[in-house]
Amino acid sequence: MLARMFAEDNNVYLMNPSATDSTGAYLIDRSPDYFEPILNYLRHGDVILDKHINPKGVLEEAVFYGIDSMIPHLNQLIEESTSASSSNHCLTRKDVVRSIILTSTTSELRYQGVNLAGADLSRLDLRYINFKYACLSGCNLSGANLSHCCLERADLSHANLEGTQLLGVKALCANMEGANLRGCNMEDPIGSRAVLEGVNLKGANLEGSNMAGVNLRVATLKNANLQNCDLRTAVLAGADLECCDLSGSDLHEANLRGANLKDAAFELMLTPLHMSQTIR
Repeated sequence: MLARMFAEDNNVYLMNPSATDSTGAYLIDRSPDYFEPILNYLRHGDVILDKHINPKGVLEEAVFYGIDSMIPHLNQLIEESTSASSSNHCLTRKDVVRSIILTSTTSELRYQGVNLAGADLSRLDLRYINFKYACLSGCNLSGANLSHCCLERADLSHANLEGTQLLGVKALCANMEGANLRGCNMEDPIGSRAVLEGVNLKGANLEGSNMAGVNLRVATLKNANLQNCDLRTAVLAGADLECCDLSGSDLHEANLRGANLKDAAFELMLTPLHMSQTIR
């Protein structure tokens, strides 16, 4: 269309292009936002779109004016933008802080199944939030308060939870492989127990954590670091503690029935191992 408007036959335009202004510039009644990339493409041959420009609108203009060489580039941009928008978008600290501010203290904040991989959520008050099935892999949660959160089947692999408050947390079958939980507090003064039943803590670092009364039934703690932990009355029945380092920990009245203790280290125990509820 653009070529036909300005094509000449015997010095006469085949079509009347449009009206002109006082400077002789042609007036074209099209969207300037979508038409500008076409003019730039005709100048230098590159398709360059600003962030606020929808490539579909530019595509329609390119089809209207018959700029066939530009159409494949625009189709590629549309395909890339569609796949990017349909992919699982990772939320950021800014998104979480905004939702916390805008949510009433009497309302439940739900992040069920959301992707927060790699987000910096350190030192935030995240109490009572539902993170069920959420992806928190590689998150920085150091110093955060996750008390009474639901972390059921959440992915916290290789996350940093150093110094985190985990009072009354529910983390059934969560994946915490390789996570840093050094110096965490899971002992609730009012008596509610942290439930980490079936959790994967393979290779995790829990050194110096207060885990009194925690439920780690059938959890996987292979190669985990549990040095100097308070595990009084903790439930470790059926847990996999192979090659786990429990040196200096307090296992008074802990339930170790059916636990796999192969190659586990029990040096410098605060209470004798026979004070724990082992197989008798």
